[in-house]
Amino acid sequence: MKATLLVALTVTLAAAALPVHAHHSFAATYEESKTVKIEGTLVQFLYRNPHSFVHVMAPDENGEMQRWAVEWGGVGQLGAQGVTRETLKAGDVVVITGSPGRNPADHRIRMVTLRRPSDGFGWGVRPGETVD
Repeated sequence: MKATLLVALTVTLAAAALPVHAHHSFAATYEESKTVKIEGTLVQFLYRNPHSFVHVMAPDENGEMQRWAVEWGGVGQLGAQGVTRETLKAGDVVVITGSPGRNPADHRIRMVTLRRPSDGFGWGVRPGETVD
C-alpha cells in the first residue's frame, strides 16, 4: 500500500513539475498553403516570447501602404539562430515572404524568410538562395 501510494505521489509530483505549453494553431490564423511577399520599411521589431513580431510599412496588392504585422519565432528560437534584439532596426528595408493571414484586412503574415538587401542579412534563406 505504501509503495503504491509513494509511486502515485511521485508520478503526480513529476507531472506537476513539467512545463505546460498552451499554444494556438498557426493554421487557424494563417493560410499555410499560400505565400505572399512584401518589401518595405521596418517600423518596429518586438523581440519577445512567445512570438516576436516585425511591423513593416509596405504596399498591399492594390499598391496602398499598409502596416503589416509579421509573426516570427520566440526569443529562444531566434537567439539560437543568431538573431538578437539589435539585429533589426526601424528604417531597415526588408523583403519578407510568408503565409498570409486568413483575414486579408488584418495584414498579417507568418514569416518564412526575411532578407535585408542593404547588407545581405537573411533569415530562413539558405546560402546562395535569393528571395524573389
